[in-house]
Amino acid sequence: MSQTETHAARSPRQWCAALQAKLMAALDETWATAESSDDPAVQARARDKARLCGQMAATVRKVAAMTPPEKASKAEKDAERPLDLIEDFVRRMDKAGKPFEAPEPPAAQPAAQPAAQAVAMRAALRKLKRR
Repeated sequence: MSQTETHAARSPRQWCAALQAKLMAALDETWATAESSDDPAVQARARDKARLCGQMAATVRKVAAMTPPEKASKAEKDAERPLDLIEDFVRRMDKAGKPFEAPEPPAAQPAAQPAAQAVAMRAALRKLKRR
């Protein structure tokens, strides 16, 4: 498998995790080199490399944060949905504890009065002879 195929198949989150692992390995190697040497030049290079690894890791995290979360495929959504609906229905029925009864229809109510703003608007339109 070529390198382009590998990158195309991975999600940005997988890329981030792989790169973070490589950066951690490089950081561990750098600190081991710095600890094993008394030379100030080697230690300075190790600090610079560690700083660079930290900056790269921060950038990788920013890139991963900008990518949208992975979406489940339609087949996965459709496969889970009926079961979720059934489980939710059973859960609600268990909570209710009694059989479902249809609510009684409301009693006939008198016609509601129009809102004050509507009355004022109609009066203004009558004055303008538009209605």
